[in-house]
Amino acid sequence: MQTDRRTLLQAAAALPLATVGANAAFAQAPTAAPAAAPPKEVTRALAHYLVTASYDDLPANVRKEGVRTLLNWVGVAIGGSHHETVDIAVSALGPFSGLQQASLFGRRERFDIMNAAFINGVSSHIFDYDDTHLKTIIHPAGPVASAILALSEMQPVSGKDFLNALVLGVETECRIGNSVYPNHYDVGWHITGTAGVFGSAAAVGKLLKLNEQQMTWALGLAASQPVGLRESFGSMNKSFNPGRAASSGIFAAILASKNFTSSDAMIEAKRGWANTISTKQDYNEILGDLGKRYEAALNTYKPFACGIVMHPAIDAAIQLRNESKVTADQIERVDLKVHPLVLELTGKKTPKAGLEGKFSIYHAVAVAIVEGAGGEKQFSDRAVTDPTVVALRGKVNPVITPGIKPEQVDLTIVLKDGRKLNRYIEHAIGSVEVPMTDKQLETKFSDLAEGIIPAATIRRVMDACWNVENLPNAAEIARMSVAT
Repeated sequence: MQTDRRTLLQAAAALPLATVGANAAFAQAPTAAPAAAPPKEVTRALAHYLVTASYDDLPANVRKEGVRTLLNWVGVAIGGSHHETVDIAVSALGPFSGLQQASLFGRRERFDIMNAAFINGVSSHIFDYDDTHLKTIIHPAGPVASAILALSEMQPVSGKDFLNALVLGVETECRIGNSVYPNHYDVGWHITGTAGVFGSAAAVGKLLKLNEQQMTWALGLAASQPVGLRESFGSMNKSFNPGRAASSGIFAAILASKNFTSSDAMIEAKRGWANTISTKQDYNEILGDLGKRYEAALNTYKPFACGIVMHPAIDAAIQLRNESKVTADQIERVDLKVHPLVLELTGKKTPKAGLEGKFSIYHAVAVAIVEGAGGEKQFSDRAVTDPTVVALRGKVNPVITPGIKPEQVDLTIVLKDGRKLNRYIEHAIGSVEVPMTDKQLETKFSDLAEGIIPAATIRRVMDACWNVENLPNAAEIARMSVAT
């Protein structure tokens, strides 16, 4: 479990600091146990699974979650399509784009598949409103869906083949992410990019019908392209990472399809991906119960357009606001008992731009109370400079509290008249335990797409996503999702 691994890691890291003394330099370090040899042929075994796994092998619940993943991704890709970040990317890359092979969601331009996949990946992540695999904090759809929807416009892809590739791509990146999380993430890598490139390569390779050797090479070429550092959070660069993972995965699979070689052990080798970028390697997370245990079935969808660790606090704040009709001028302070990860990831006290607001627990709680929501409008430049929100966020007091897990919060609003309003959240809406319903996903989709594509088209696109398995060509979804 994510929380247990992180807690153990932090406790272990603290022990040496607590025991260092004046004579520490003379202490003899214990002899380290020899490292266990990794299982052989991890990369090849994964490749074998990918080339042999079929749509008919997918359990019904996994197919359904794959469809929900697609619907959510298309909505956020359309919704983010006119953000300044995307405008800049389109302007910068337009002169260098090749053939007009693929659509840009929510826009009129068409780019070559590499650049279209990149821009759609950026668009889908810019609001930080995309899907989340909570065990690793990977946003799985961006690198995968961006890549295979672009490819489907260049060569026909049946809906069933598309859904199978989407699930296999998500499964690949999440399993590989599991194998190195949390150590890999804790040192600063943005795991959506570094693991996401494997998902893109696997999914594209599946649709290109790579053989086992070629898929092994595709995974190896993906391993050579890790992208993304957590220092980028709060800037346009964060959304660059899933976009680049999407295009890099296409690059890897296409090269492999022409027999561009790589090492056959790029994931597990001594100087391969896992040993180079992490101090933890658990290869059973990659190969264990392949085709039986599905990480893709654990995907979740955000009701709030910001870092996932803030969701419990937003959920609590909105509930108390709505129940008690509390307004900002009535509040003395807002106390939150939180896990350390909340302040580590979202501790920006004075965000100056909307993208920074997505990583500010102070802003998230304040705007949730003021506006009763946590959508993309609440993490805009307008919202982070709103005088009422700014004044209230100065009264937000998050306190790291032992026993509180990352997915929990204990929030108390203290009013000026002395009353205290409290709400404890065990699992926020959007979690595996309290998932968004299909109807809530449709409402989110409609809100994001409104004003970008016509209302009638919004319904048609959602229906196409729900029925992707019956489409003769998945590219229909991309072609319907553009501005008119």
